[in-house]
Amino acid sequence: MDIFLKSTKELEHRIDQFLDAISEGALVFRSGVQHYLDKDMERLDERIGTISTLESSADKLRRDIESTLYTHSLIPEHRGDVLGLLETMDNIIDTAKMALNQFAVELPDIPEEFHNDFMELVQTTVQATEAVVQAARAFFRDPLAIKNCLHKVYFYEKEGDKSADRLKRAIFRSTLTLAHKLHLRFFAQHIDDISDRSEEVADRLAIYAIKRTV
Repeated sequence: MDIFLKSTKELEHRIDQFLDAISEGALVFRSGVQHYLDKDMERLDERIGTISTLESSADKLRRDIESTLYTHSLIPEHRGDVLGLLETMDNIIDTAKMALNQFAVELPDIPEEFHNDFMELVQTTVQATEAVVQAARAFFRDPLAIKNCLHKVYFYEKEGDKSADRLKRAIFRSTLTLAHKLHLRFFAQHIDDISDRSEEVADRLAIYAIKRTV
């Protein structure tokens, strides 16, 4: 059952905009990492600017939604769940923005032999984010569909862990210096952290789904 009423259509629109920002942020992150691997720093800087704008927009939308919920006493039976959901989802784009910015700050030297492995890890991160955004949309309109979305989040998060582990093993079995290995491991972990944020949202949504269907 849709939790929105006619009186909350503007709120519904803002929440959709918020979820769009999270989804787009993941896509921008993916292209930004690819630009870095291609040594296209100009386009990387553009992607960093874009994800920063999206993150700021998501923050503003989250605050506006919170204010609207309390000021107009909208959907009071779901208010706490909605606020908790938005806050944890905001962590996804925050983590992605910080991770992408670190590429421009620290300029890790990523050998070409690891490029595909890094992009595979990035791709699972994007897929986990897209799945959790779909689950969040289902929370508002069709709680019975949440479960079908959540299993994808958990699947991609586990695939991300596997990809990160394979990448780290390959790095530490290479002939790079220890300092170089540790630096690359640091970036692999930063990318994998984004999937962890999606998993945290999925855990919260799993509880909300139960509450909405009992």
